[in-house]
Amino acid sequence: MDDQTDSIRKPRADAVRNRERVLEAAKAVFSAGGPDASLEAVAKRAGVGIGTLYRHFPTREALFEAVYRREVEQLGELAEQLKTAKDPVEALRRWLHSNVAFVATKKGMHAALALAMQNQSELYAYSFDRLTKAVGLLLDRAVKAGALRADISADDMLRALIGMCYMHDQPGWQATALRLLDVFVDGLRIQPAKAAKPSKAVKNRAAKR
Repeated sequence: MDDQTDSIRKPRADAVRNRERVLEAAKAVFSAGGPDASLEAVAKRAGVGIGTLYRHFPTREALFEAVYRREVEQLGELAEQLKTAKDPVEALRRWLHSNVAFVATKKGMHAALALAMQNQSELYAYSFDRLTKAVGLLLDRAVKAGALRADISADDMLRALIGMCYMHDQPGWQATALRLLDVFVDGLRIQPAKAAKPSKAVKNRAAKR
């Protein structure tokens, strides 16, 4: 009886695979944006029928929210993976770079996602909290290693990232955002103190001795 109950409750393996294919296809289609970013295009890219897509995601907003949550979770998992990387600054840089692709997906479904978030303030609170904790994990490690300045918070880092990504909307904005992120991270590095050069007066006194 328990085996029968489990078989009823657990989704079939092919259904799970179809759902993952739809989410991965939706990420690619929505990231590209434009008039071709339709649910039909998502189903075609995933290799499933439009009916299969609607069985998993009955509304456009449901699909957008699922893609969004999946991206947030993957970024959280990436931070966990990177927290043991040898170079803490490069680990932070890699995580920030991965966020550019996440923002590209968000831009592609901005209108519908904004509607979903209006109805679910919990979704925004959850995502901001998850991402802040993720970047904080990597930032704290780099600061403790003495590699980055300590006067920047996880909130500051995340808001700076968002600002760089939304500053440009022209084609190729991702490359600009990645370049700005590199400059930003490098600017936070703690440079080794340089030995002060002796003044001319000190040199003259030394020469007279």
